[in-house]
Amino acid sequence: MKNLAKGITKNHAPHIIIVGGTSGLGLALALNHQMLGWQVSVVGSSAAKIADINRQHPAIVTYVCDLTDPNQTQTLLDNLSGIPFQRLIYSAGSYTNERIHHLNQADSDQMLVINLQAFEQVFRWASSQLKQQLKQSCQALDMTKGDRPSLICIASIAGTIDYPYASLYAKSKRAMIATASAYRAALIPYNIQVNCIASGYINTQALRDLNDGDASHKPFIMSTQAAVDHIMQAIDDNIELAIFPRSMRYITSALNYLPKPVLNWILGSKLDKAK
Repeated sequence: MKNLAKGITKNHAPHIIIVGGTSGLGLALALNHQMLGWQVSVVGSSAAKIADINRQHPAIVTYVCDLTDPNQTQTLLDNLSGIPFQRLIYSAGSYTNERIHHLNQADSDQMLVINLQAFEQVFRWASSQLKQQLKQSCQALDMTKGDRPSLICIASIAGTIDYPYASLYAKSKRAMIATASAYRAALIPYNIQVNCIASGYINTQALRDLNDGDASHKPFIMSTQAAVDHIMQAIDDNIELAIFPRSMRYITSALNYLPKPVLNWILGSKLDKAK
């Protein structure tokens, strides 16, 4: 791990930490913030991806951490404690297509830890750090919109549908949405912003890998840059739960208005056909 405490102290640029920032949407958000003049730190589990970032983007500070190990995650957070930051994005995620593959113990453990338990561990630490920073600087009440510290998590549009037989992935993302909402309410007195992002399909390498190299058939799929633009706008506008693209937002909203037996029949039928 790199120690950036001295560098951050000297550098007055705002600092962002992106957990799950070494590939896909997380890396795109990292590069976007760097372009805007932010000091960027990213956390990832792949040493190879970390090495690529160190080579291609040497100004980005990198940390290797396996989020499935709570002790390793806590060590990471201990090392980050005391390093000022203004924004944290939790972009780490784990997905197994339960409609096609039987959910085994390893997949179940990984999705639960990364999508929910490690997320809550990181958010708990980050909110404590931001509150401490604000207390030390006495800026909680006179901070402008652009200076407001913020916590952001990347959930999924799958978590916005209230469906009792949803997959573990969808249920964990729904729990993430609820957890972020609770943090948003709790951090209002501190003027700390909390936003949750629930997007549809994004054309990342990970999604392409899950679809034999081509995810173009996914409904309403968007480019990574389009997703970044939506997310940055949602942060600027301080949207509690940003659901996009708009077409998917309308569809999920309509599904949630259906009587539960009808919703169960529709989604259950689709699940049966996909198996």
